[in-house]
Amino acid sequence: MTRPGATVDGARRPARATPRAAEPGHHRAETLLRPLLPILTPWLATRRWYQGTTMSALRPAGVTVIGGEGRPDLLVAVVETGSGTAYQLLLGVRGELPRRLEPAAIGTVPYGPWAGQRLYDAVADPALMGALLRALAGRRAGPLRLDPAGRHPLPVGLVPRPLAVDQSNSAVVYGDRLLLKLYRRPEPGPHPEVEALRALTGQNCPRTPRLHGSLHLDGLTLGLVEEYLPGAEDGWQRAVAHARDHLAGSADPDTGPDTGPAGGFTPDAQALGQAVAETHGALARAFPRVRLSAEDVAADAARMKRRLTAAVAEVPQLARHRSRLAALFDEYGRLGARGCPVLAQRVHGDLHLGQALYADGDWHLVDFEGEPATPAAERALPQPVLRDVAGMLRSFDYAARAALLSPAPENGPAEADTGPGRQLSRLRRAGAWALRNRRAFCAGYAAGGGEDPACRAAQLTAFEADRAVYEAVYEARHRPHWLPVPLAAVHRLAGGRAR
Repeated sequence: MTRPGATVDGARRPARATPRAAEPGHHRAETLLRPLLPILTPWLATRRWYQGTTMSALRPAGVTVIGGEGRPDLLVAVVETGSGTAYQLLLGVRGELPRRLEPAAIGTVPYGPWAGQRLYDAVADPALMGALLRALAGRRAGPLRLDPAGRHPLPVGLVPRPLAVDQSNSAVVYGDRLLLKLYRRPEPGPHPEVEALRALTGQNCPRTPRLHGSLHLDGLTLGLVEEYLPGAEDGWQRAVAHARDHLAGSADPDTGPDTGPAGGFTPDAQALGQAVAETHGALARAFPRVRLSAEDVAADAARMKRRLTAAVAEVPQLARHRSRLAALFDEYGRLGARGCPVLAQRVHGDLHLGQALYADGDWHLVDFEGEPATPAAERALPQPVLRDVAGMLRSFDYAARAALLSPAPENGPAEADTGPGRQLSRLRRAGAWALRNRRAFCAGYAAGGGEDPACRAAQLTAFEADRAVYEAVYEARHRPHWLPVPLAAVHRLAGGRAR
């Protein structure tokens, strides 16, 4: 039994009443979180998921404290910027930090209820993540509550471990059974991923993880608990590995078969297309499917043209293709006026190889948040399924390019072979690999019950071009050495070679 005034690791701290006073919401958050802001502010600036610009404008918005009574305290907290953007923080408080938690240290609390205590990122602490699961199993911890997706309670006693991946959210695995996903930038109102997974779980969709419940605090969705797929292989890594094997083979770059394990990636691409079609089918049964009006389609095309105009101003290399790309968007915009039906439904919203997991010989789709830069309400709107298809097709191009490159040095990746002839041959082979798998994915999509993407060529080409324009802006801002990938796609699409 832990003695009063000691943490679970035995480190002494002053015996005190834990600062969980019976204070109403906002005042309680001010009392507990305001003293932490001086050390939280510089730490937040180093987080990938933080996008604020006015650090001094941070203000407390909500908090739940789990722990006390001789144990480390866990704060599930929400702070807001001056613009109203909310950020979720999971903070641990200890008198002293064990050496294993030093990399997660944030600083020493300068004043307030935890004055002199060490503050750290609690996601790194198995003791506190275990305490969080126990609290969620009870479905409520102060204002924090779990909205269950079924009748069965969460299992407790599972060993937690954080997933060490660089992404906009945080995740903790419990044993080999549960995944806790924590939204670092929560938004008010229904969350599209929770809605989608709840519906897919109700449909018993075998292509997606089962939802166990979602976390809520003061009107914000903070995260979800879903089924964990042990031993699953990341789709991006699997595809790149197969592409590398193909490039190492000796088959003709245009007509030869894939080489490598199990005959290459083409069967995987076809099976992945089928998995996406089946998931789209389950979403169509769970959510309304609508037919877009001619005005809706024209407005969508106009938005694509506006994005293109903004992109050309930021990426001058796009200028030479502007008129042709605009013509592709106009062609899509005229579909409704010609009476060609454009159907829309709930979709994944940000589909690429990294959102697919390969486990037990089959594909599963994860991360139904949609494009993070888009407001949650917009991400939940019905969209044509071919936007998802276009995202995956673009991902095959990226996988082929990644296979061409050696590990990235500090200034960006470099070609593994420097001879011009060898480079050209490898480039042709990489393009052939991408083309073959793009076609296999579309064939699988049709076999899985979806409409053959080839039957909607104008629509698919416009969506893929729109995605490539978005990628060009992203790469120009964040990874200039990857800019040739979307620019090559823009050149191909502007030349009329959609597939």
